[in-house]
Amino acid sequence: MSVLDRLGQRFLFAFDPEAAHGLSIAALKCGLPVARRPVRDDRLKVRICGIDFPNPLGMAAGYDKNAEVPDALLGLGFGFAEVGTITPRPQAGNPKPRIFRLTSDEAVINRLGFNNEGHEAAEERLAARKGRAGIVGVNIGANKDSTDRVSDYERGVVRFAPYASYLTVNISSPNTPGLRNMQAREQLGELLSRVMAARTAAAAQPPVFLKTAPDLVEAELEDIAAEVTEKAIDGVIVSNTTTARPGLRSADLAGETGGLSGKPLFERSTIVLAKMRKLLGPDHAIIGVGGVDSAETALEKIRAGADLVQLYTGMIYAGPALPGRILGGMVRFADMQRLKSLRELRDTSLDQWSSKPL
Repeated sequence: MSVLDRLGQRFLFAFDPEAAHGLSIAALKCGLPVARRPVRDDRLKVRICGIDFPNPLGMAAGYDKNAEVPDALLGLGFGFAEVGTITPRPQAGNPKPRIFRLTSDEAVINRLGFNNEGHEAAEERLAARKGRAGIVGVNIGANKDSTDRVSDYERGVVRFAPYASYLTVNISSPNTPGLRNMQAREQLGELLSRVMAARTAAAAQPPVFLKTAPDLVEAELEDIAAEVTEKAIDGVIVSNTTTARPGLRSADLAGETGGLSGKPLFERSTIVLAKMRKLLGPDHAIIGVGGVDSAETALEKIRAGADLVQLYTGMIYAGPALPGRILGGMVRFADMQRLKSLRELRDTSLDQWSSKPL
């Protein structure tokens, strides 16, 4: 980290995590921090689902919940930004405190619970940026008290299809009771059928991704892969936060409920990613998420089967210059290995990762 990044981190860490998050959004709205010119290199380009990504690094959902700063995030160097999770009606989320920094683990536990301003507010912001360059995905969810959660996803598809570069169906958050049950095959089949029918009827037809949890067993992965293939879902995002607590040093916070993200998630999420690649085959798009905080971890996700990678928690600990550092490291790696494209790396460690036990 630069001296400026360290000072910025020290300032934000003086506040509780949720207040610091709000301050970082406010800073981006004001044009801060000023990032270096984004890294551009043809070897970083990725084309999947008919979309040309300038580089494989994206900001994961959960940071810009209300579609307030997608263009500012792209200005930090990200090849794409995913906003949300957005629910039909505004909701406050779970009681505070609900975000905890595990600094010695470079991790975070959150139990936010899809706190957001709802469809209407997000649509207004996304409509205002329509026509601008830049790839912006929209992550959709269901209200906690919804009587028909599948209908909530259908409404999200119809509402945001005209503005989204791609849509993400998020059924993998551990912080909405019963949501992960929708990953069970029968419920998942109905959800995906209705989501795809809604896309067909929508004003535009962006690609649809399914975001899955890392806390799955082999049989569950097989069921998800089968439904994704049968329902012609364009891709999978692997993975959301975990309810496991693998080897944490922050013993005083390890007992907090919620989803764990950051460094400790890398191993499990990468194993699940590789197993999903094996199940789906080479043609489905996969975005790898979990523990990405360097060029090395991002490249390893690609070796394990990812077409694209996303991060969020890594930037909390490494600062807003992290996207540029990761992309610069990727370019240097391509130089060193004389690669024509990072695509040459994909699946080169697939067998190694997919053979590891869950």
